[in-house]
Amino acid sequence: MRTVLIHTHGMDVAAAPAGLTLNPGYVSLSALAPGSSGLVVGVGTPNTAMSALERRLLELGFFSGEQFEILAEAWPGRDPFVVRIGNTTLALRRREAESVWVELSRSKAVSSPTAIASPAQ
Repeated sequence: MRTVLIHTHGMDVAAAPAGLTLNPGYVSLSALAPGSSGLVVGVGTPNTAMSALERRLLELGFFSGEQFEILAEAWPGRDPFVVRIGNTTLALRRREAESVWVELSRSKAVSSPTAIASPAQ
């Protein structure tokens, strides 16, 4: 499969299958580091038949709208990694997670501290 590189704000580069136009906020689950979280957008590509692996990922809970979090990864090599999908925690190889497309959670902006004035006496 040929891949196309997409630059995003949260990451340096994300890979997308050739012919698949993705929202710049969508990335492959396989490209994420521990601590990443968000929502699953979909599995596979719209213009190809779903593989047995992609069907199995759907059966495990990787369907659109489900929350995920990357909990840990093996060292060295980053493979496999531990992901929580809904209430299920499992280990996946990065190659298995390439066809899972996700939208990262936006961290809440930290507001600047405000000065609290003491009452005048």
